[in-house]
Amino acid sequence: MGIERVNRLEKLFVTFLNFEGWDLKWCGKGFEHFDAKGKTPKGLECVIEMKFRNKYYEDKMLEKYKYDKLMELDNKLVKFYFVCDPKGYYLFWLNKLIMPETKKMYCPDTTLWSNKKLKKTVYLLRQDDASLTYLNEHGELNIL
Repeated sequence: MGIERVNRLEKLFVTFLNFEGWDLKWCGKGFEHFDAKGKTPKGLECVIEMKFRNKYYEDKMLEKYKYDKLMELDNKLVKFYFVCDPKGYYLFWLNKLIMPETKKMYCPDTTLWSNKKLKKTVYLLRQDDASLTYLNEHGELNIL
């Protein structure tokens, strides 16, 4: 999946949430550590980091580095982590989530542009801990 496609998917998700009463702006093209910023339907200031995966994994991986950068932002911001994979959508409310122990895993050095792998410190989030979940009963999402 190329960067252009990921950007389109991020914009699509922002548009979808805005139809649901959110007020978000996509900002994934810059060097922020999140992909969207704005307000929840209840008017809370928020940021969202998004990941689109081609494969399903029961646990949803979040790099500790990304998590730390999000948590360094203003404490008044609600921080969300959104994962889309072939079996569903998962939205984690990071401010309220008790993070599991970190793990070291070999991961691509960048999300899209390299086959080189580095050992990274990650959290493996249980999909049951998502604040909002949509599971596709057919096991595949057409947007990927």
